[in-house]
Amino acid sequence: MLKRYFMAAGLTLCMAMPLQADVLSIAEPTYNTPNSESGVLRPTRGMSMSQVEQKFGKAEQQYAAKGTPPITRWQYSQFDVYFENQLVIHSVVRREPAQP
Repeated sequence: MLKRYFMAAGLTLCMAMPLQADVLSIAEPTYNTPNSESGVLRPTRGMSMSQVEQKFGKAEQQYAAKGTPPITRWQYSQFDVYFENQLVIHSVVRREPAQP
């Protein structure tokens, strides 16, 4: 009986408390930039470092490998390329920083 009383009291308190929530509004990110002339042409998974350099030229900046397995990042003007060992695992279109 006492257990039912505490359950009813807890339920009543929950219903009496005002509900509130924060709303976070951000621009919806788009991850569908095509890997083509109509979007941003960039390296694809499995390409070697030499193939990327041959097709897209020298990177603006090359970051040293980190971790195990070694992950290397090359930065181009429109995209970044991530390598595991010597092969592309992902290429990402660069986003413009948000204006304050």
